[in-house]
Amino acid sequence: MRLELESVGVRLEGRAIVTDVSFSLADGERLALLGPSGSGKTTVLRAIAGLVRPTEGRVVLGGRDVSRTPPHRRGIGLVFQDAALFPHRDVAGNVGFGLQVAGVSASERLVRVREALALVGLADAERRDTTTLSGGEAQRVALARALATRPEVLLLDEPLGALDGPLRLRLQTDLRQLFERLSLTAVHVTHDVGEAFALGDRVAIMRAGRLAQMAPPDELWRRPADDWVARFLGMRNIVVDGERATVTRPEAVRVGPGDDAVVVSAERDGAVRRLVVRCGDGNELESVSIGVDAPRVGDRVAVEVDPAGVAEVPVWGEHVSD
Repeated sequence: MRLELESVGVRLEGRAIVTDVSFSLADGERLALLGPSGSGKTTVLRAIAGLVRPTEGRVVLGGRDVSRTPPHRRGIGLVFQDAALFPHRDVAGNVGFGLQVAGVSASERLVRVREALALVGLADAERRDTTTLSGGEAQRVALARALATRPEVLLLDEPLGALDGPLRLRLQTDLRQLFERLSLTAVHVTHDVGEAFALGDRVAIMRAGRLAQMAPPDELWRRPADDWVARFLGMRNIVVDGERATVTRPEAVRVGPGDDAVVVSAERDGAVRRLVVRCGDGNELESVSIGVDAPRVGDRVAVEVDPAGVAEVPVWGEHVSD
């Protein structure tokens, strides 16, 4: 289903939480809503769900203005960071609870529960006690509960935030495959850049209640809207000159044998090696590459910058802390 936000604003207790947020998602498109804590991304999600009412603008689903439509009539599935499972119900009871409340017959509930559990890889878990589930399994059950209602739009609010690294990465891959299989319109809220890039067809970056930039992941990385966005994405090679900034992507900084600079930091992050080198003029540059042979701290190296990896961007005039 097509989802549109038209100049949505939300004020709570007289304070603007979200201001003039507009975007449009095609049927089956996935949007990752990314930003630091307090940026307004969860409020945008709640406005789409109907859990908060916009004070300005409209939420449009399938061409229909649902800004004042109750949440249960929007055809939306919700998954939160806390799985919030009922401990007195088994897995099937949790997945089918919303269907039971909606008056779906027992026979139809059984079909939908089994279908949803199969989608999330828990086909044989119907009768399991929820207190025996791991964190990842609990989130799968919460996802199955949302999918059992056969929503036209799926909203996810930091669903992987409480999971540890390896499990988080595994569920991230499973989510991506599930989205592709279902062709379901989805909005996924996260503060993790890697997760946003992995799950979103497009990524919308929130800053101080507004959209700072919205684009496909490759375009965001290639040309951030301003120096703040570049820093939030994790780029360190930024030189500010008045109202303009030069951003050099770390993969554009190539390090080899030579005597131009000295390595001041060398770290390995899985398959990627990250170096920080100090050049003769005192400036430091971050470099990333793939390989097993990397210079060590203190080594002298030559530095070459690929011009294709350099962009000039505006300086954001209202810097805030992440």
